[in-house]
Amino acid sequence: MGQRFGEFVEVRRHGDDGVVELVLDRPKAMNAVSTEMARSIGAACAALAADPAARVVVLTSTHERAFCVGADLKERNSLSDAELVRQRPTARGAYGGVLELPMPTIAAVHGFALGGGFELALACDVIVADESAVVGLPEVSVGVIPGGGGTQLLPRRVGAARAAELIFTARRVEAAEAAGLGLVDVLVPAGEDRTEALALAGRMAVNSPVGLRAAKRALRLGHGMDLAAGLEIEDAAWRTVAFSGDRAEGVAAFNEKRKPAWPGE
Repeated sequence: MGQRFGEFVEVRRHGDDGVVELVLDRPKAMNAVSTEMARSIGAACAALAADPAARVVVLTSTHERAFCVGADLKERNSLSDAELVRQRPTARGAYGGVLELPMPTIAAVHGFALGGGFELALACDVIVADESAVVGLPEVSVGVIPGGGGTQLLPRRVGAARAAELIFTARRVEAAEAAGLGLVDVLVPAGEDRTEALALAGRMAVNSPVGLRAAKRALRLGHGMDLAAGLEIEDAAWRTVAFSGDRAEGVAAFNEKRKPAWPGE
């Protein structure tokens, strides 16, 4: 068993390799994100962000037919306008919590990943999906817009026109097309999304924790910048690792032909 954050979120650690699983566990509602669940996702992400032992995070679901179906519309229907306004920072804290995790993140998607569910996946660095996956941002079909980062993250993946078509039609996209459009990154047979995501995380986690975080920072901050500005961001990130214990250990291990024992600092 892992560490619970409220009723609907669990953090599981896989051995001592630094791979951590952030588990969406509200099966009775297909992981619909209620206020309580959003609060728990935010709290779990805050704990992981502060944990130097967490090298790579994999976002998974316990539901057999869904990754996450988005916002809890039943709860949303019961909220007054004032309550909805008060709830908004909590919702943003969940999506922003995943997006701002400092280490590499991988989403393991099967079944439905719709609306806020797909936005949780989009907040990750890599999306692994199995053949059962169905993704989309259908918010305009219920009178709202993507509010968990979708209008900003999707065009960064697939371009402005493709994102506009997908958001304006509110259509659902099945796995093969989603892979072809770049909505997901790795397509695997049905039932293998979690296994492949954890294996991919393991291949990442053997590398320098300091290097992984600095590389992610450079990738994230440099995206959308002109080349000159991006290269300055990269240089600043390089300087944070160049004199680190990880860099010294990495060079020593290479020269001594052994596996590095990363100090993580």
